[in-house]
Amino acid sequence: MDRSSVTTQAPDQDAIEFVRFCYHRRRVGWPELYDEMCAVAGRGLFRGYGADELGSIGIGFSLFEMPTLAALVRRIVDEEQALRRPIGVTLVAAVGV
Repeated sequence: MDRSSVTTQAPDQDAIEFVRFCYHRRRVGWPELYDEMCAVAGRGLFRGYGADELGSIGIGFSLFEMPTLAALVRRIVDEEQALRRPIGVTLVAAVGV
């Protein structure tokens, strides 16, 4: 992917929520998540939004919009995976208090 063609503008909050919704339905990365996003859009499963409504919030499914969409998906998937990583905890016994 040519990162120079990726839009640096902050994505719409609804666009972020759409990607999260699709990721929670099917925990996969790009390009498999693209298929899920198309299915969700085709059925209007996210707030009743179809492809046109999603396009108005910055989710485009065309070949020309794919680099921006892939970058957003990567960001969201990375964030979601970071939340699921185990956190190391060390327990220390209190001695002679």
